[in-house]
Amino acid sequence: MCEAAELTHFDAQGAARMVDVSAKGVTERVAVAGGEVSMAPETLRLILDRGVSKGDVLETARLAGIMAAKRVDLLIPLCHTLDLTSVAVAFEPDLAGSRILIRAEVKSLGRTGVEMEALTAVSVAGLTLYDMCKAVDRWMIVGGIRLLEKRGGRSGVLMRQEGDRGSDGA
Repeated sequence: MCEAAELTHFDAQGAARMVDVSAKGVTERVAVAGGEVSMAPETLRLILDRGVSKGDVLETARLAGIMAAKRVDLLIPLCHTLDLTSVAVAFEPDLAGSRILIRAEVKSLGRTGVEMEALTAVSVAGLTLYDMCKAVDRWMIVGGIRLLEKRGGRSGVLMRQEGDRGSDGA
């Protein structure tokens, strides 16, 4: 679904600006994002058996995702510094698909959403999986990064439905 909307990060003259959210009400904001890392079956088995020489891949990737969500304002221009109340990163191995599904949920009490924090958590967790395993599998694919759900603020509850662009039900 693509809706026409103004690009809020530019003023009337086209100059970049940080959006003023001071008039918005403080509400609980929640965003859930997903993604995946596809790999050779042997690589997935090595991760699940905790046999990667660099250490516990999933726990390291979980920490990296959480840390990244907390620092989005330093990574993406014009993002607000947010006081996050919760960041959770979860992994689901898919043996048949030879991949690891990644899911991040971020919460905040604030005036702006946490979609970028959830998307960044998934992205960095996936990149960390890649980094820790690239010595045994350089052809892993990090992808499918997408917003699955958002709650709070003016738009209320939005959930990705089957058939939405980029949705695979994960």
